Amino acid sequence: MAKGYAQDLSGMGRPISLGAFLAKAWGGVAGALGPRCPYRVGDTVIGDDPFSGRREGVVVWQDRRSVGVKTAYGIFFFDHRLVRPLD
Repeated sequence: MAKGYAQDLSGMGRPISLGAFLAKAWGGVAGALGPRCPYRVGDTVIGDDPFSGRREGVVVWQDRRSVGVKTAYGIFFFDHRLVRPLD
């Protein structure tokens, strides 16, 4: 049975430039060697921020460089350098 349309193959197998390939590879290497957050979900921490104040709570969200700390007043997001473990 014949199809009423033909697939556009112009985007398939498109070559990429050497510069684009190197930029993508360098981004992966730089990301792997970049700073990582030392806290894991469930850790009890104190976040000390000059704008939102000092908050203590439990880490509920963790990214490469930031953490979400759940406190009695809600969830606050801190840079991982402003957070320290609860003693």
